[in-house]
Amino acid sequence: MALQWLSLVGTIWLQSISATNTNFPAYSSELKLLLSLSQLQLNNLAFASDAGKLFGFVSGVVAVYFPLWLVLVIGSALGFIGYGAQYLFLVTNKLSSLPYTIVFLLTVLAGNSICWINTVCYVIVIQNFPFDRQLAVGLSTSYQGLSAKIYSDLVDGIFKSSSIQRARSYLLLNCILPLVVCLIASPLVREIKTARSRRLSRGFLVIFVITIFTGTYAVVTSLGWRKGLIPPLVILIGKFVFLVSPLVVPLMEKLREKMDNNCMIRRYGIRVTDESNIEEENGGLVNEHEVRDEGVFLFDNEEMGVKVIMKRLNFWLYFFVYMFGATIGMVYLNNLGQIAESRGSSNTTSLVSLASSFGFFGRIFPCLLDYHISRLKYKVSRPILIALMMVPMAASFFLLVIDSNLCLYISTATIGICTGAITSISVSATAELFGAKNFGVNHNIVVTNIPIGSFLFGNMAALFYRGQALANGNGKCMGVKCYETSFIIWGSLCFLGSVLAIILHSRSIRTYM
Repeated sequence: MALQWLSLVGTIWLQSISATNTNFPAYSSELKLLLSLSQLQLNNLAFASDAGKLFGFVSGVVAVYFPLWLVLVIGSALGFIGYGAQYLFLVTNKLSSLPYTIVFLLTVLAGNSICWINTVCYVIVIQNFPFDRQLAVGLSTSYQGLSAKIYSDLVDGIFKSSSIQRARSYLLLNCILPLVVCLIASPLVREIKTARSRRLSRGFLVIFVITIFTGTYAVVTSLGWRKGLIPPLVILIGKFVFLVSPLVVPLMEKLREKMDNNCMIRRYGIRVTDESNIEEENGGLVNEHEVRDEGVFLFDNEEMGVKVIMKRLNFWLYFFVYMFGATIGMVYLNNLGQIAESRGSSNTTSLVSLASSFGFFGRIFPCLLDYHISRLKYKVSRPILIALMMVPMAASFFLLVIDSNLCLYISTATIGICTGAITSISVSATAELFGAKNFGVNHNIVVTNIPIGSFLFGNMAALFYRGQALANGNGKCMGVKCYETSFIIWGSLCFLGSVLAIILHSRSIRTYM
């Protein structure tokens, strides 16, 4: 059991640093200036970091045939090369002379590295916690929502860079930090064979509390740093303490195992070396009816491969639901730097940290809901949850049409929450709709909608921006009208996505009966 919890802690650490593409808005303006890029070229670089997901299925295939530690090493190495090459050219002042195509391809390579790390994390939590899948998935993926915040805190607390040097700092961190954490976590993240079938409520409760405090700390420090109330170094130290805190659970579990072992020796003179022996003496694994009585549900879904799912209408409904929900939210966050600049806001880093912190709560919300509802012996319909998340998200895009900094902050926080929630829900939804056996490949096929949507919606926004900039005659757009049309289209598509999610629910309702 201690190793089982330790694997979850390892995925938490990996997820907290894996989303290197989410900090792109924090230095995109500086990169645009250094490379003399147009808005369309900048949007294509944001798309490039998502385009790596087009090849994410490769990591799923490799994870089936090779050790997970090797998958981690390959993923971190790809990021090291992709971001490291950009950093070297930048510090030698030769990045501007590098062909745009090369920069684009390096960004694609770096973006693909994220898929390898995420695949390992998803496989671990699904295999090691089959009876608490949504809880484990929600907890681990929630920390991915903190990635941008963690990188921003590191830049502000350690590098204290000027605005032009921020791009260098972020590229250096994107290059080194995932590699270091992957090497540290690789011994921890492995599949643990356990005969236990009971709910692991006490351990999850402790991690829930730690996670809630971590998210609250992230939100408070995001606002406090903006006002200059909290020194950046203090924020960084506090964040490190919170990230190490989940180790309390495996340590407590190890202590409990030793105490149980001592009790067995005193009573029977038997030393227990394998937890499965205890379970076998007590009748082994419980059957499905006993599991359902505990409030844990095994979904009788058909195991499907890629060729099968792509012939199903449910797959395409799910594909476009994700595209019109989480993907549009990611496109908005990728453009957050330019959106803030066009509205005359100089607090881009604060906005990125705010979106990251609220995205953290969004990712953990589904697992909290699942935890309480499942105790009442009800199933949670993932498509319905996604539909519920997309309604306030659509409203937030329409709210952005109002020229107000308050509306900008409220909408950014709401979009961060909803995007994070949909991303977290989708992991369990993929396993429930199409089976867990081929999850690594299937989910990477689903998320190919992210680069497709990023290209379509991101370039659409860039073209509207350029049109307004040309109308102003100075090549730069300022004001709400720069993204007004984009917000209306994104909001409308988001509303359409919620309708598609309801249709998907009606077609897959047997899964949740």
